[in-house]
Amino acid sequence: MESTPPSPPTRIANLLRQVRHTGDYHLLTEAIPYTRFLGIGVENTTGEVLCRMRYAPMLIGNSSIPALHGGTLGALLESAAIFELLLRTQTDRVPKIISITVDFLRSGRPQDTLAKATITRLGRRVANLQVQAWQEDRSKPIASANALFLLS
Repeated sequence: MESTPPSPPTRIANLLRQVRHTGDYHLLTEAIPYTRFLGIGVENTTGEVLCRMRYAPMLIGNSSIPALHGGTLGALLESAAIFELLLRTQTDRVPKIISITVDFLRSGRPQDTLAKATITRLGRRVANLQVQAWQEDRSKPIASANALFLLS
């Protein structure tokens, strides 16, 4: 009898267990085509989960300034929130976004951008998070977001 490959939720659950055990966040970001395409990775060098979006010319939205495209910043903020939930809770499924509000505070320059999500409320079914993105100076964010997620 042929064995069938595991269903997507089972693959995600197995991958999350492996990442939580080994701390190799690269396994998680490489498994998601969207984060791989945008160059978004997860780091935990200071005891906190940070997301880094590596600069690439394709991320520029306004070439006359030049400034990062707002959609790429929104994707970084959303990804940071999802990774925070996946790595800080015991969920074995990717949370589904209910709503996100992004505030663009200043232009993002053509360089790496960091983001940090903070869980502000974690219920049994819903989680609220605040996220900030910055470049050189963490005290000067370039974008922030409030996000609401449905947990499985």
